[in-house]
Amino acid sequence: MNELLKRIAINPEVMVGKPVIRGTRITVELIMRELANGWTIADFLDAYPHLIEEDIRAACAYAAASLADDKILIDAE
Repeated sequence: MNELLKRIAINPEVMVGKPVIRGTRITVELIMRELANGWTIADFLDAYPHLIEEDIRAACAYAAASLADDKILIDAE
């Protein structure tokens, strides 16, 4: 997973410091949102031809690592 995480960059001058795929302005947030909306890896590769499959996997790895120690409360209404 460490190799995947090297594909993520955080720079306050790029996308206001949100984590992005290194060398792009494509945020981890965007990738996770679109995956939740049903996009596939193939959809990303079609929409963003400069990405590779490992970039999508890196976004997922970053999101998982970011949430690993957090407690998230879900409203049960």
